[in-house]
Parts: sequence; structure tokens; C-alpha cells
Amino acid sequence: MFLPKKIIIAAFLPSATAFSPFRASAPQLSRLWSSSTASSPITSSAESRDYDYDMVVIGGGSGGVRASRIASGHGAKVVLLEGQLKHGAPNYSAIGGTCVNVGCVPKKLMVFAGRYPGEIAEAAGYGWEGATEGTFNWKKFIEYKDTEITRLNNVYKDFVLEKAGVEVIEGFGKLNGKNAVDVTLSSGETKTLTAKNILIAVGGWPYKPDIPGIEHTITSNEIFYLEEQPKRMVVVGGGFIACEFASIMDGLGTDVTLMYRGDIFLRGFDMDMREHLKEEMERNTDIDIQFNTNPTEIIKNADGSLTVVTNDGKVDCDAVLYATGRGGKVDELNLESANVETKGSFIPVDEYSKTNVDNIYAVGDVTDRIALTPVALMEGHSLADTLFGGMDRKSDHKFVASTVFTNPEIGTVGYTEEEAAEKFKDITVYKSKFRAMKHSFPKSETYSLFKIIVDTKTDKVIGVHVATDGAGEMIQGVGIAVKMGATKKDFDATIGIHPTSAEELVTMRSPSYHYKDGVKLED
Repeated sequence: MFLPKKIIIAAFLPSATAFSPFRASAPQLSRLWSSSTASSPITSSAESRDYDYDMVVIGGGSGGVRASRIASGHGAKVVLLEGQLKHGAPNYSAIGGTCVNVGCVPKKLMVFAGRYPGEIAEAAGYGWEGATEGTFNWKKFIEYKDTEITRLNNVYKDFVLEKAGVEVIEGFGKLNGKNAVDVTLSSGETKTLTAKNILIAVGGWPYKPDIPGIEHTITSNEIFYLEEQPKRMVVVGGGFIACEFASIMDGLGTDVTLMYRGDIFLRGFDMDMREHLKEEMERNTDIDIQFNTNPTEIIKNADGSLTVVTNDGKVDCDAVLYATGRGGKVDELNLESANVETKGSFIPVDEYSKTNVDNIYAVGDVTDRIALTPVALMEGHSLADTLFGGMDRKSDHKFVASTVFTNPEIGTVGYTEEEAAEKFKDITVYKSKFRAMKHSFPKSETYSLFKIIVDTKTDKVIGVHVATDGAGEMIQGVGIAVKMGATKKDFDATIGIHPTSAEELVTMRSPSYHYKDGVKLED
């Protein structure tokens, strides 16, 4: 009979397990991630001798926190060791992970703040005379944001973890063989903890290229702690982090230049959505979008301003934000002491989140599967259920819905048109572009785009993509239907809610075009 002893969670770097909105490609979001290394439930080959703990979890982000809490609920004693328990420099991320501290939560608060000017701009069209957007107070917003993140840090420590029976320790951990973790406490003291199982959940860290002057730039960590709002900002990157922050800062009144080395941003997302966002940004924002542009040097001027030198010219600004990807934080984990394999800066795992070492597991961003908070939660939960709950739960990465919080928002679940045509060969595509009532009445040139992709052979809906207000709220419900295997006939049989934009999902009857044997056929 299994008798749990103890569990520990440790974080060795300023980290978190998963960050919603940062560093995840659309192909990862839409497809089942599979591994050839797992075919049966997890079993540990560790010796049956006594250990200090049942499991050490290195990292207090989304996946680590969830795994420890669920494991504790199954009877295991848990201790969480995170590098710092309060947000801010030098580690930025703290208890709760990237999402809580420098990711999903503070970013979404910024998204809300940046959308008020657009709302007010339409007020006159509804009869409100004299409405103005006022002046945005950056310092006041950051103060309020800090208060909220501190509250959440305390909630995670005092309620989510400790009330669940999880012990919390502030410190960094690294492997010392396959059954031990060396911990450096915040006091500077060190200690070694032994464990039957170890879970690595240290998350990711922003990547910046090695070019002259890169030390003058910031990332998605530092932007939440700037003392002053930049009047002019260059955002470098083409993923959803870059697009989101370009939209946010534009909404807050900063003059934004978005530079991307490719032809069009959001690589891996559905091409119609990518092109639609480009059109909407060009029509309804002041963002200077520069494609096929790559910075080669960042110059700091005598007055403190910066000059971004590119392959094409120069741009002067007050801040440069790099959003060019994220890597796993494995450098100081001493993985070699346990012969844990890595691939670049990431740790490959099987469908049970097990590494090549039987008793060592990894979840969240460090595994390079889908870098989203809810995915890390699922991975940690599934692992804890399998290890301590007597269940057989593989991580399920198929049909994961996600949102890009730009203006308009993009909500997506399932396959893109390009992926679907390649995989299913015969598909039917439905599309609708229109002005939503909210924007049509005040005569704003703001458009929505809805798209449904169907496997022609089975009639199953295999992809839904929407670009509209509230796309994130909308796609969550659609994701349930797609995950359950709903058919286009099921969508058509559903009565719409009127008047809403969402009803378009159940009223598109005529196909826009088909694919046969992977080749597009225009109707």
C-alpha cells in the first residue's frame, strides 16, 4: 500500500512554470503533442529506502503549484521552494509563476487600461457629447498593479498552498543526483533534501539576441516595473507577446514602432487571422509596423534616449522591448548530475511528463510543449493524479484554445486552414467578415472575422478562429464543443443568441471554399 512521506517544491531561478500569453506557437496550440517514449502509466524505479520527501518540485509557478497542491490532497506532504515569494526585481517572477507576476495577469490589466481610449472615441457616436479620454497616469497604474500582484502572491502562499498542507520555503534548488536537491535558502544557508521523485517546473526566461547595445533593452519582465511611461517605444518581435505589447502601449498613448524580421507577424497562426490583424492595426492604430526589419545595433544617446539601427535605417525611441522568444531555465539545475537529457534549453518528456530518468519529471514552459498557464496546470494536475492518486492520466494537448490580446482579439482552437489542408486533405472552410453592431452604429471602420474549418469526410469542426471584441471569452465556449467532437451539423442546429457577434458561429451555412486532396477549390 502506498504511504506518502513528503513533497517539496523548489525553484532554482527567478522563474515560473508557465506564462499565458508568452512564447507559444499556434501549431503547438492546435495539435496533439505526442511522444514515443511513453506507453504506460508512470512507475518509479527509485529504491524503496526512506527519503526526506516523496517528491521535490523545483519551481513555484503554475505547474509546480498545481502539482504540489493536488499531490497534497492525495495524502502527500508538500513543501514548495521558490526563489522569491514577492514579485519584482531581481527575479521578477515569484510565487505563482510568470503568469501571476510578469505575464497573464499584469498584462491583461494593461490590456484593459489600453482599451479605454478606443471606447471613449466611439462615445460621441452614441450621443455622449464632450467625452474625452483624459490623461493616463503610468505611476498610479503601476502602483495599483503592484498592490494586486502582492495580494495574489499572498493568496498563493497562504491559501492555495499552505491551507492545502503545502510547506513553503524561499530558496533555489538544483539536482544532486537523481534523488536529491541542493537548496540555497534566501538566508544564504544551504541544505540537501532527498526525494523519491523530483518534478522540474522552473519555467522560461525571455531570449534576447547578442547584438551591440542589447543591454539597453528590456523584456516582458522589466516593462511592468518601468518608473516612467516611454513616450516612444520600439517593440521587436512577431509573436503574440510582441503584438500584444505593441497594442497595449499604443492604447496607452506611447508612439510604437513594431519591427519584425518576417513578412507578417504571428507565424503559425491562421493566415487569415494574421492578415486581418495587420489590416486592423494599420487602419485603427498609430503603430508603425515594419516587416522584414531586423535591428543590428542599439545605441544609447547622451540624453538617455535610444537609437535602433536596422538593416534599413534608424529609429529613435525611449525604450526598446525585445519579445523574440523564451528559453527554458535549465542552466543552473545541475541536470547532468542525474543524467537528465535536454534539447537546447528545454527538457523533453513523455506523455506522462517523465524525463529520460524514471523518477524525474518536468511540466510547463521548460518542456517546450505549449507555453500557456492552463496547459501547465493540466500537466501538473495529471502528473500528481498519476503519481499519488492511483490514476492513469496522460497530458492531453489536443484542441487547446488560446487568445491573442490585441485589438481586435484573436481567439483560436484547433487546426489552422494550412494545417488542416495538409493533415485532412478534404476540408470545407466557412468565413464571414463584418462590422459588429457596436462599431457599425458609431460608424467606426472596425471589422470582425469569423472562420470555421470542417473535416469534409466526418463533418467534424476541426478549427475555429475569430478576430473580434471579446474573442477570448467566446472561444472558450467554442473550445468545449470542438474538444467534444462537434460537427458542423451540431453548430448549425444550435440556436444563436441575437443580437451578438457570436451568433455568426451558428449561422454560417454556405461554404466559402473547399479543399480536395489538399488542393484549394474556389466555389
